[in-house]
Amino acid sequence: MMSGRRASSAQPLANAHREEGARRRLEAIARVLDSKWRIPGTGIRFGADAALNLLPGLGLVASKGVSAYLILEARRLGVPTGTLLRMVGNVGVDALISAVPVAGWIGDIFFRANLRNMALLRRHLDRDRMPAG
Repeated sequence: MMSGRRASSAQPLANAHREEGARRRLEAIARVLDSKWRIPGTGIRFGADAALNLLPGLGLVASKGVSAYLILEARRLGVPTGTLLRMVGNVGVDALISAVPVAGWIGDIFFRANLRNMALLRRHLDRDRMPAG
């Protein structure tokens, strides 16, 4: 009986640790997709999303596939449906922008769907950590 109590009291700590690891991993993926590199002499940053879109068709599918993974992970972390729909909308807008040759590459630099989605995820996770009252 005592070991059952230890397991249940350790469960929230294990969940928090797992959640923090997921948050760090997803943040790193979003940064690589949206803002990993800086154009020299400017403050303009871009990521793999913009670079992959130089490959017609395949790049769009690859980058949006990784974006979809971020949304699936957010769902696994308990993000509410409304927020998930906003995340899907961000990726949808990004896909529309990316579909336009040349202009889409520029749009990818300035519309950072994955970083926007991570801000939504952070807001959700931080809200869950705040004490009730």
